[in-house]
Amino acid sequence: MIQSELSTIYSHLIALYGQFTGPAVFERLGAILERYRKLPAFQGGQDHLLSERDSVLITYGDQLRERNTRPLQTLNNFCGQYLSGLVNSIHILPFFPYSSDDGFSVSNYRAVNPRFGRWDDVSRLGRHFRLMFDAVINHISVHHEWFQAFLRDELHYRDYFIVVDGAPDLSQVVRPRAQPLLTRFDTDAGPRQVWTTFSADQVDLNFKNPEVLLEIIDLLLFYVEQGARLIRLDAIAYLWKEIGTSCIHLPQTHRIVRLFRAVLDVLAPHVLLITETNVPHRDNLSYFGDGEDEAQMVYNFALPPLVLHTFSTGSSAALSKWAAELRLPSQRTTFFNFLASHDGIGINPARGILSDSEIDRLVERAVRHGGLVSYKDDPGGTPVPYELNINYFDALSHPGAHESLSTQVDRFMTAQAIMLALVGVPGIYFHSLFGSRGWRAGVDLTGRNRSLNRQKFELAAFERELMDESSLRYQVFSRYAQLLVARSASSAFHPHGGQEVLDCGAAIFALLRVSPDGDQRVLCLHNISDQAQNATVNWKDVFRLSSRQGTNLIDLTDHSLNGSLALQPYQTLWLRIRK
Repeated sequence: MIQSELSTIYSHLIALYGQFTGPAVFERLGAILERYRKLPAFQGGQDHLLSERDSVLITYGDQLRERNTRPLQTLNNFCGQYLSGLVNSIHILPFFPYSSDDGFSVSNYRAVNPRFGRWDDVSRLGRHFRLMFDAVINHISVHHEWFQAFLRDELHYRDYFIVVDGAPDLSQVVRPRAQPLLTRFDTDAGPRQVWTTFSADQVDLNFKNPEVLLEIIDLLLFYVEQGARLIRLDAIAYLWKEIGTSCIHLPQTHRIVRLFRAVLDVLAPHVLLITETNVPHRDNLSYFGDGEDEAQMVYNFALPPLVLHTFSTGSSAALSKWAAELRLPSQRTTFFNFLASHDGIGINPARGILSDSEIDRLVERAVRHGGLVSYKDDPGGTPVPYELNINYFDALSHPGAHESLSTQVDRFMTAQAIMLALVGVPGIYFHSLFGSRGWRAGVDLTGRNRSLNRQKFELAAFERELMDESSLRYQVFSRYAQLLVARSASSAFHPHGGQEVLDCGAAIFALLRVSPDGDQRVLCLHNISDQAQNATVNWKDVFRLSSRQGTNLIDLTDHSLNGSLALQPYQTLWLRIRK
């Protein structure tokens, strides 16, 4: 390690823990770094970490099941058979032992859930796909050994969690849930009020204690050792707490993200950090830091509600205005774009972009389409919606609508094409890639709104559906495969490439994507309406080239750029412009 790298790490620790404690923490961290100094090196350098071929499947480790086979083995076999050449990365949602929240209440950070498989199953998957691990480090399960030691009042663990004495004013704390912030636990030292941001089973860690920070840094490096190439920092915005503040996006939280980045830049510069912050767009962007010192990617949380709004209204105006203003602070950062995930469609990221009445209409649409709404309390204690719990296909197409399946698939695939075309790395939820609809029976079974979009499958029955050419699964997956092949065929879709939003009328969302070297250009046209549209622009001025021809990367048809371009309802054209 060169002196400048060590100095950066040292300065972060001094800022967090002061001149008295910081040097000792730095010395102990040095011993941890020494243990991991032989982590496998990545050949190729920082400039080759991402490309237009990158896309990430988001899936549970037990998404598919078959008799006498560990689910992670089944997932590995399935992805090898169906996704090779289409998706090169897999985000396995928390595959550790857990007690609630479908994995996000971790009871053992360093073990694979035995119901899913073993570490060698994870390693096997990592031989063929780049892996994203979850670092669920804001909180742990009450069943975790650290918290159990706290309950026993063991000296080492007394400050691992945030105990609140008395009745301080916590009214400024930003709450992501409509649940009590503090939970009473009986310990061997008596009753304690402990900070629980998300649920009574998810106890927040106390990063004011440097022992906790050292544990977590060691954990992140352990994940790298086990094959993680991307690390998702779950709920990172809430990491540091200071009574009397909002306890979200605090400077100490950003400092810790920068410290994580500095450590990884020393030992594993090929590993990328992704921050998961379901917050208003401007706050979300702050986790890029200066473009060199925090996360390389942030979840683009405003995108799902904006795309849904676009198709709900038949107008791309809000989406186009927002996309035109997107800026990245450096060529080492990009967006993690997605439309659906294991969670619902967050509403908060759209606040300030859409009006309150427009957001209300999205809530009403979700309910009409068979979805549910999750609420949190505002500072005055009034419940306000924060998440739409609905499958994205159903959000776009009413399950009971009297329209053809082909129309619904066209609409859905145009929405997905918008996500794939925007600058960034696409994250594709399993249920979107394979054309699922909402699982209301799951909500009835678990009593949790989010179960609506978390159905698991028996492999044999799932494959039968996937092989049926008349099925929704077949039609969506075959179309998605076309888009993914098309996207990987041009460096114009590079995550660090250029992007210009074009005005082709409210019914068309239009982008010009340009490769980082300026050599390739792709015109992306998406008809977001149920009517045929003509896209008319002075193409020669747009492309600054003499070419009057473009080839649609999706079906390899040629199109003239003399005059207008005709798009059928919900049609996508990705035209590679010839020089």
